[in-house]
Amino acid sequence: MADVLMLKCVVCAREYAPDAVQYTCPICGAIGTLDVLYDYPQLARTIDRDALAASREQSMWRYRDLLPLASAAPVPPLRVGMTPLYDAPRLASDLGVRAAWLKDDGANPTGSLKDRASALIVARAQALRIGTVATASTGNAAAALAGLGASVGLPVVILVPASAPEAKIAQLLVYGARVALVEGTYDQAFDLCVALCEAEGWYCRNTGMNPYTAEGKKTVAYEIAEGLGWQVPDAVIVSVGDGNIIAGVHKGFVDLHRLGWIERIPRLIGVQAQGSSALARAWRDGISPVAMVPEPADTIADSISASLPRDRAKGLRAVRQTGGAFVMVSDEAIIASIPALARLTGVFAEPSSAAIYAGARLALEYGYLQAHDRIVLLSTGNGLKDVRRAQQAVGSGIRVPVDLGALRRALARNDDI
Repeated sequence: MADVLMLKCVVCAREYAPDAVQYTCPICGAIGTLDVLYDYPQLARTIDRDALAASREQSMWRYRDLLPLASAAPVPPLRVGMTPLYDAPRLASDLGVRAAWLKDDGANPTGSLKDRASALIVARAQALRIGTVATASTGNAAAALAGLGASVGLPVVILVPASAPEAKIAQLLVYGARVALVEGTYDQAFDLCVALCEAEGWYCRNTGMNPYTAEGKKTVAYEIAEGLGWQVPDAVIVSVGDGNIIAGVHKGFVDLHRLGWIERIPRLIGVQAQGSSALARAWRDGISPVAMVPEPADTIADSISASLPRDRAKGLRAVRQTGGAFVMVSDEAIIASIPALARLTGVFAEPSSAAIYAGARLALEYGYLQAHDRIVLLSTGNGLKDVRRAQQAVGSGIRVPVDLGALRRALARNDDI
């Protein structure tokens, strides 16, 4: 177990004992999300990086010694993490970079990277003997919590916007979670979930607000580094909504750098939808996260839709400290990216994940990426989460009768049946 040394506010830098604060900084409030910090020199002395290669554990618990969970504590049985890191030479050629890899976190048990956060939250909830865990989500975090909770029999309550894709809502109900479809925005569902947890005494998994969500998500950075022989790429491209995933990726690389396991931290390129681009514009205009205010969010990429990103301070820091950048892509570009990414890599990504392809192209156009760069694109969610949007991009094929001649004529006329 990595003993937590302190919790530190990302805004005011106040430090707290691990048990003194449960969620955010008492002084800064909701914006004061907390870093979970460890005694890195001690960890470096006691953990052998090369021994990981001999580990038979093929899940995120491979890195258990770097996570805030006692070594004897039970963990959910579903295999979360150690997702494929695909070498993608055709993608590299298409983008015009030296090398490209695609990290497919849609291969996680419930189909998204959010399983990493929920696995750790569920494990900690069990260790702390917490009776019920609740979260607000646009779908993926909810599915992750519902699935991981079901695997150990932990009661889960979900608040999700009624506008969420049907496939995501169905997932929650299949897992047996108690689901409330909120007739409002994600941000309204988020605040309602906080109030509900306070009233009922439940543990809140809400993204960013709970400091341990990023601790689960950081394991994807560990896997990228290990998968590349601890030679980190020049840049990692990540789709961004609330800011917690890119914050987790950053935290993972920072951990490894403090341990002396990697020589540098890669640039982080955040991709936002134009209709939900608060962080991208704050980065562009030099705005402090404290000065950001809620703005309307309207995008088909529901997983990255947020009017006021909850982990905005860490999200901005991740890009600014690494010399990275934010880019904004249109909904049309996002939809077009679904088949483009799939045809270049074989990975079917949901809209918010496929946005990384459009984002990488734009980052190259703006000079945030260079032709000599080695890059990783992080796909965070499976395309089966939102098939309707994929159908918008590719249509539904051409009907043919049960006749060989007609079939051959149709094939000759159209390559897309």
